[in-house]
Amino acid sequence: MSTHKILAEEMVSVSELRKNPSQYFTNNPVAVMSHNQTAGYMVGAELFEKMMLIIEQSQRDKTIIGQFRPSAARLKQISEESTRFLQQASDEDLGHFSE
Repeated sequence: MSTHKILAEEMVSVSELRKNPSQYFTNNPVAVMSHNQTAGYMVGAELFEKMMLIIEQSQRDKTIIGQFRPSAARLKQISEESTRFLQQASDEDLGHFSE
């Protein structure tokens, strides 16, 4: 049997949440449960805005490394599709693009 972290003091099932979702938008996180597992969390606007501010402040001076890492085959496909598009593109498709 595996255990799951629940990062909230209050929990609600998905079926109960559907009955009156607005009552769960509070300044404390509410764990939304589905099949006895945490499906997500609900928070009120004020708490969400505070969380976003904290995240923004913590990342302000940090370099963010992208997570987009396509395989060599996918890169080749992207390149080929781009080449075909550019070869078939009209002046209208390209807009004001120039080299």
